[in-house]
Amino acid sequence: MRRTEMRSPEIILDDKQEESWLKYNLRRMRSQQQLLWMSIPFVIFICIFAYGPLWGWLMAFQNYKPGVSFFEQEWVGLDQFKMLFTDPDFLRVIRNTLAMSLICLILGFVGSIGLALLLNELKNVLFKRIVQTVSYLPHFLSWIIVTGIVADVLSTETGIVNVLLTKLHLISEPINFFADPKYFWGIVGFSSLWKEIGWGTIIYLAAMTSINPSLYEAASIDGAGRFRRMFSVTLPGIKSTITILLIINIGNILNAGFEVQYLLGNGLVQDVSETIDIFVLKYGINLGNYSFATAAGIFKSVISLVLIFMANGFA
Repeated sequence: MRRTEMRSPEIILDDKQEESWLKYNLRRMRSQQQLLWMSIPFVIFICIFAYGPLWGWLMAFQNYKPGVSFFEQEWVGLDQFKMLFTDPDFLRVIRNTLAMSLICLILGFVGSIGLALLLNELKNVLFKRIVQTVSYLPHFLSWIIVTGIVADVLSTETGIVNVLLTKLHLISEPINFFADPKYFWGIVGFSSLWKEIGWGTIIYLAAMTSINPSLYEAASIDGAGRFRRMFSVTLPGIKSTITILLIINIGNILNAGFEVQYLLGNGLVQDVSETIDIFVLKYGINLGNYSFATAAGIFKSVISLVLIFMANGFA
């Protein structure tokens, strides 16, 4: 039998401990065998539809031509990636994607947590449920409907925003929000906030229900007011939920979206509205440069994977 060696921070187990660890895991697997069998179809589904299509990444290393056999394609190595990183348009779409993602991430986190904290303090249960329902309904709307509503609200002729600003004499003439690039990122951020704030709020409210009520009572006895209880009891109580959602959202930081930018964007704001997904669509479908578009997609996926590991390690 090997001697147990203790090293910092590693612990090397002896044969008995390894054997007991193996038996423990086998015993757990036997006790959960029904769940394991039930998970097999989902694992197969993921392998077929999530990992199977990854063979298409090989196009990024070819000068891919449709209709030509895979073995007859011209292999070009990293030429597509060299073209990608020297293309000024790609650097611009990275800037746009990161900017809109960060705006949506910050607004979404702050808005959802803030609304959840306020609703958690409400004593009127009926009003609380009404607010939850009203804020949650836009989550079920498609982006086509949402962008239509946004376009109507910001219209230069009948849009309620321009009407209010004009009536309050804050502006002398209506603003064409979709013709000025400086407004576009803000429009995307607040559109995403309005659509998704209810979903995030419900998640945080569910996490708040697990906080021990005696903590609030103890804080009240110590003289803590509502705002102090929010920062000293509620926020620490949902810290793990905030961390998990932050990791997930950081992993999707390059997924700034496609529909809202594509539907609200136009030639006047193209420099700030084009994202990586639109860039891939333009080169892959419109221009038929599938290899170049695949290289852009690989870059996006690799960066997202790195960000997930970094966020998880930081958390």
